[in-house]
Amino acid sequence: MRLGKFPTFFLLLFLAAGMASLFGALHNQLSVSVGPSYFTGLKFAQFGLDDTAGLRVGAAQVGILASWWMGVIVGLPAFVYGLVTVPTARSYLAAGIGGIGLVLVLATFAALAGLVGGILAEATGVLDGYVTAPAGVERADFLRAGFMHDASYVAGGLGAILAIWPMRRARAIDTARLTQARVA
Repeated sequence: MRLGKFPTFFLLLFLAAGMASLFGALHNQLSVSVGPSYFTGLKFAQFGLDDTAGLRVGAAQVGILASWWMGVIVGLPAFVYGLVTVPTARSYLAAGIGGIGLVLVLATFAALAGLVGGILAEATGVLDGYVTAPAGVERADFLRAGFMHDASYVAGGLGAILAIWPMRRARAIDTARLTQARVA
């Protein structure tokens, strides 16, 4: 079955939302390990969840609810650009999947860097005058899990720009291929 570019656009949005949801659920498995009170004292209430399903299941739910829409927002600029500029649906789909992968790798490294930053902020106290944990959340949990989350969102914003690169590459390859086919 061959999809046109317009249906491919919606497929890419769906894939981006799904992969962002999966990333959020998995990301929160690490962040709940390093900052459980960040979830029990803040995130569960923020998302209207109780902890009867368990800490890990609740953290996964928070991750899905907090992330799915980021996949759509982050992917939208690249997907619209590709819809308009990449000549073939096949290359468009491949470039879109490449862009999603690029953002996931970037967000993963950013989350780990955020965790390191949170650990350093906790150990040094360098941000004590600027960052205060909310009531019911331990300072260390807030710094570790909070820095992980913030770094992931920043990476998503950067990813929205960088995801255009695979689309530009697909456009160049398709254009060269089509030009060569016309000449031959």
